[in-house]
Amino acid sequence: MPVARFTPESTAPEPERAILVGVDFGDSDWSIEDSMAELGRLAETDGAVVVMTMTQRLDKPVPRTFIGKGKTEELVSYVRNLDADVVIFDDELTPSQQANLEKVVGERVKIIDRTALILDIFGTHATTHEGRLQVQLAQLQYLLPRLRGMWSHLVGEQTRGGIGSRFGQGESQLEVDRRIVRDRISTLRHELSELEKRRGVQSKARWDSGIYRVALVGYTNAGKSTLLNRLTGSDVYVRDELFATLDPTTRALDLEEGRKITVTDTVGFIQKLPTMLVESFKSTLAEVSSADLVLLVVDTSDPNADKEIAAVRSVLADIGADAIPSVLVYNKSDLLDDEGRRLVMTLHPEAQLISATEGTGIRGLLYRIAQEASHGEETCTVLIPFERGILVKMVHERCQIIRERYTQEGLLATIRASARMRQTLEPYLAPDETGDLEDL
Repeated sequence: MPVARFTPESTAPEPERAILVGVDFGDSDWSIEDSMAELGRLAETDGAVVVMTMTQRLDKPVPRTFIGKGKTEELVSYVRNLDADVVIFDDELTPSQQANLEKVVGERVKIIDRTALILDIFGTHATTHEGRLQVQLAQLQYLLPRLRGMWSHLVGEQTRGGIGSRFGQGESQLEVDRRIVRDRISTLRHELSELEKRRGVQSKARWDSGIYRVALVGYTNAGKSTLLNRLTGSDVYVRDELFATLDPTTRALDLEEGRKITVTDTVGFIQKLPTMLVESFKSTLAEVSSADLVLLVVDTSDPNADKEIAAVRSVLADIGADAIPSVLVYNKSDLLDDEGRRLVMTLHPEAQLISATEGTGIRGLLYRIAQEASHGEETCTVLIPFERGILVKMVHERCQIIRERYTQEGLLATIRASARMRQTLEPYLAPDETGDLEDL
């Protein structure tokens, strides 16, 4: 039997070795252990291997290095002994803290914070044009105040003179780069603004059509994409990792009563979600702000479920969506025993308990959605001309038909319609002839 001359070696890059650093300031609803566990999941999502976790209790951050002198020396020792490639802090570092830590630890090792880590994950997962623009904007907003540290060796160095270089004379390389970044930020904001206008037109068209809109929101990895697939029969790709969904996905759904609705899967939320991300993704999050109903999806098996709900509601308040009717949906009930399920329903009787994976509780959730969709409906009579066939179709899809008949002028129908649908049909409202209508 011939012996192989060599063994093929993998060309896949080695995963980066990460040390996690967290500080307990005693002012968070989350324990330092839970927060660091989440940071570890974020690091693993970004392809790193966590080799060490360090924590410290402080009243406030140390201005120069965020952590204390002794802890900084300890960090340097761990970096060298464990051959770490990156150090990830659980809280956002100031540009000067980041620069100081890089000097102490060594230039070979990257020093980043939770915000930079999340931005990197978003940059990897963004697939649509708009999503990539949003990530770029957030990354540049994060980068801008940190350019001094990145270009410290060039600060004060003047651009070379001579022919072709007199424009911008006197600017340092740092100033040039800042101007370039600011210009790019301005361009990205303009592009996103145009896309937002286009999205607004599409949203208004859906509003005018009377379609009832449902948005799925929740903590990252709560099972929103799986629920979207279960409700609508779609095949949105599902991955068991944080921030698997960045770009909104909308699918149509026909309720049993005949009403057509849309269901939109949105980006997952997380504690300490960077403000710049909320700002950059406002056009995406507008899908939530313009919804008629929010389904707040929760991982029932997660011990931090209540804290995650609070984190999601905080973001909803930030984008002005906290007044929209909402339904708590406790997902992954298949991971609980009977006692656990009873406890959840005792503590949250208003919630819907489901398993999107197994399909249990879905029928009850659809009934709840139908109830919410019919809330505020009123009875009215409309006369729709034959040439407005699209409106006739909308009436049959979006309204409950009580009685109808065709006349010489068009369709005369008594219906139960939402406020939005009544607004669409306002030009065609007719005197209430409920008593004169005959069933056909």
